[in-house]
Amino acid sequence: MKKLSIALAACAVAAFTLTPQAAKAGTLEDVKARGVLNCIVNTGLPGFSYTDKSGRWKGFDADMCRSVAAAVLGDGEKVKFIPATGKTRFTLLNSKEGDVIFRNTTWTFVRDVDVKLNYIHTTYYDGQGFIIRKSKGVKSAKELDGATICIQTGTTTELNLADYFRANKISYKPVPIESNEEARKNYLADRCDSYTTDASGLAATRATFDDVDKHVILPEIISKEPLGPVVRHGDDQWADIVRWTVYALIAGEEHGITAANADKMASSSGNPNVKRLLGSEGNLGKMIGLDKEWARRAIKAQGNYEEIFERNVGLKTPVGLPRGLNAHYLDGGLQYSPPFR
Repeated sequence: MKKLSIALAACAVAAFTLTPQAAKAGTLEDVKARGVLNCIVNTGLPGFSYTDKSGRWKGFDADMCRSVAAAVLGDGEKVKFIPATGKTRFTLLNSKEGDVIFRNTTWTFVRDVDVKLNYIHTTYYDGQGFIIRKSKGVKSAKELDGATICIQTGTTTELNLADYFRANKISYKPVPIESNEEARKNYLADRCDSYTTDASGLAATRATFDDVDKHVILPEIISKEPLGPVVRHGDDQWADIVRWTVYALIAGEEHGITAANADKMASSSGNPNVKRLLGSEGNLGKMIGLDKEWARRAIKAQGNYEEIFERNVGLKTPVGLPRGLNAHYLDGGLQYSPPFR
């Protein structure tokens, strides 16, 4: 009986050591060992993820990547940006070539459940629209019957377009393209009458035109496009890290914590919520495998949510987007962080 008990105990130990969690490192360990965060971004979308003349990645999504890198690695510059199209982004993530997607990616049932993705938080609430030359005299998307339309393949935009035209009993001729830049070139060359994508993407693309005033974004928004970061299924710790880093940026806006004052707020604020967030009281970071100052570093790297939004796509930028639904909930929007406690 004693030998049997010993044998069973040995089997139990062996079974435990061979579980997937114990047998292989998680994403956090991989990122730390590599010393770089592999962040999947758009191939080029002004205001969101694009390279400037020096080759530096800039934009709303690029800054979010740097915030995560600062939280995990202590340095927001330790990011390898991996440009991806609508077709390649999920393959790159699930093959572990990337650690996270920050690339105008819509949260849907099929992607969440069937493609095995974990959506973290909607960092940008959007909807699909259409852009067209004013000279064509079109005032509504319902007047696009028979139009040629540039459309990125492998996206929800492609499916939404088919649904909208079928529901309104009108027809169109698709002009399939792989990237936003390809769509831009085809549209400006008049190879398609209209280009359809997320309304934010249309505003960002129009901002690069030489004749901005000659193009109009039609009033119809034909879909819901909750855009946000994505990680693989099966690594809850990594999902928590990315999720709560984004929440830290939103909470930073709520409490007036900025890139410039984060250290001062950590030492001087009497608000217990601020103290917990910035690591001057307690150690929330320990629960997700990080140190106590991870959230402070995330905010210091690129600023809080408001700073990132306004610097890259806000009303004072060429993209010129209002906060709208992306305002903080205290200002009537949908951006909201759960409590840090």
